[in-house]
Amino acid sequence: MDWFKYLIIPIIACSWVGVFLYKKYAIYIGIIALQNHRTLHDSPIPRGGGIVFSILFILFLLLIWPYLELSNNLFLILGVGGGLASLFGFIDDILNIKARIKLIIQLLLSGLVVYWLYLDSLFVGNWVPIYVIIIACLFFMVWMMNAYNFMDGVDGMASSEAIFSSLTLALILFFTNSSVELAPIFILIAATVSGFIIFNWPPATIFMGDAGSVFLGYIFGSLLIFTTFSGTLSVWNWLIVFGCFFADTTVTQIVRVIFIKKWYLAHQSHAYQNFARITGSHLKATRTVTLYNIIWILPIAIWSALQPEMEIIAAILVITPALIVAYKYGPLLSSS
Repeated sequence: MDWFKYLIIPIIACSWVGVFLYKKYAIYIGIIALQNHRTLHDSPIPRGGGIVFSILFILFLLLIWPYLELSNNLFLILGVGGGLASLFGFIDDILNIKARIKLIIQLLLSGLVVYWLYLDSLFVGNWVPIYVIIIACLFFMVWMMNAYNFMDGVDGMASSEAIFSSLTLALILFFTNSSVELAPIFILIAATVSGFIIFNWPPATIFMGDAGSVFLGYIFGSLLIFTTFSGTLSVWNWLIVFGCFFADTTVTQIVRVIFIKKWYLAHQSHAYQNFARITGSHLKATRTVTLYNIIWILPIAIWSALQPEMEIIAAILVITPALIVAYKYGPLLSSS
């Protein structure tokens, strides 16, 4: 797979051109983000741009898959399932699908992941009853798709997190020398999103929409389950890399359930959203999280990969500051 490195720049270029063309088309036919109480922008912006990098991911995955020593069921999960997730998200960007229908479709997508992983025998022989594993995986996949969707509320936040997380996980695979065949998949995610972030970085001129956020949530959720059960990566690796993301989403939901009567309604009370409003800048919010990822999370992630016996301590070091910030700037600040 040494030749794969020569594809990275062409992939980024294809992503840039694709997003550039899609943006013009979306404006022409009116695929525009609606202005409402949850919007942090003052002017309409085209959405659904995630369809570009999701399609590119699937196309290049088809190209490199024959050279990867991975199961065909994993390809079905990432290629077919990922395509369906992005298509569903794109339709939602255009038609605004009702919440109940969204949940049903998300459960069906999650069911495909569980079914194909079950065929790979990843769940066989585990001491936990199979029905418990299936329910937990279904719940996690739905949570992951919605959580990543919630994260796409500030310019560049979701796309920069996807790039950082993918590249960091690829680095961990290289440092641990475990299933390096998976590394190109993570690099492919980062490369396809890199062309998009040029337009999505604050001030954004396009949003990824559900076509991108549901796709990324689905892909990362599927890879987390696969790598955890196969022993390629540990749960701690994922908790460390997605430290900010998991902390903000988890704290926000818990606090809303406890203190907010209608906690299940759409909102904009995530810590990063409140921080963007307080500072009056999407750029400051996204740049702060990006710097935290690079300066704090990245070295700790590499350290934990080289010293796996320290993974739990590393996860605590990463998540604790993020939990404090999420609690301080989260729903309680919004309600006050």
